[in-house]
Amino acid sequence: MNVCQPTFRRPLSTTETEALPTQSDFGVLGSGSDVERSEPGSASTQEEPLARTVGPTAAVAAGVLLVVLVGGVGTARAAWKHITVLFSANGIVATESASDFAPSSDLAQSDLAQLDRLDPQGQAEALLERAVGESEGAVEQIASRVDRWQGKIKWNSEIANLATAALTSRDLQVRRSGVEVELAAYGLAKNTDSLNYLLHTARSKDHGKKIWALWSLGLLANRGVGTPVAVQALTAHLKDSDQDSRRWAVAALAQVGSPETITPLLRTMHDDPVPSVREGAASSLAESGMMTREQRLAAVPQLLSYTDDPALDAQTRTWAFQALSCITGQHLPNDSGTWRLWYTQAYTSAKVN
Repeated sequence: MNVCQPTFRRPLSTTETEALPTQSDFGVLGSGSDVERSEPGSASTQEEPLARTVGPTAAVAAGVLLVVLVGGVGTARAAWKHITVLFSANGIVATESASDFAPSSDLAQSDLAQLDRLDPQGQAEALLERAVGESEGAVEQIASRVDRWQGKIKWNSEIANLATAALTSRDLQVRRSGVEVELAAYGLAKNTDSLNYLLHTARSKDHGKKIWALWSLGLLANRGVGTPVAVQALTAHLKDSDQDSRRWAVAALAQVGSPETITPLLRTMHDDPVPSVREGAASSLAESGMMTREQRLAAVPQLLSYTDDPALDAQTRTWAFQALSCITGQHLPNDSGTWRLWYTQAYTSAKVN
């Protein structure tokens, strides 16, 4: 499998090339590197009321959530095209036809009037579909309405398919819209009560609840709630004995979208004993998740070192080459010397200019 989603990547501009770090700036990772592993503090005592409202949603979401991690991009994008049912305030199919909200057209005043006649569930589904279709104005409408949807929309198959498509969009703003809608559908407000509840649930012996909480921690951290604490907790779970928990911790770190996730993802790509977990870390560095391209560039020096690291198997070295190509937009042979020569020339040229 290619760890890059099949999306277009242009080569680096001069400005972006100047952002490339030197390998010495980034340091060396491996089994001896010093990433923090301490467990987060205890959860708040306010978790019980939240558990009563979020608990049932977590159970459902844990079952449906697998599509985000294992579903292909093509499948996700095909799914949203078929999600055209819009709900009216009384739950009956709206009289407006699906073509009135066709993803290819931009939002007009008439569209907004029709949206206002839908219940919150219908609004969320319609606008997320439009966002995935890259309709102008949909992302802004989600941002302006999502807080009003709290407690009024539910996680269902439509939201699941649309959120999956949003999180694999080429547009980072669309991905953020997917995060916002998913949190609202989970009933997770963007506050410390939700953070503490998720930190507690991530230590649950119930496997479904645990992986849902890990994933949701990444989403919540992406929206700026307890980001350092969430990253610390997710990094600690990369040491879990259960490989599925490690896989979800990797997926969640990718959703955080902050520079401090690069080191644990690189470590996991190098050190985890399970290929699917290493592959997930490589994909998270290359394309999936919420990091900007500039943030991903910081991983380039270490990925270069992985391309000829004798401690790595051939498949992991191939994933390193794929990640380099995805991040930089360069289509070079899977040859460490070729990549190092390009990097040296690009970095030197940037410094001279």
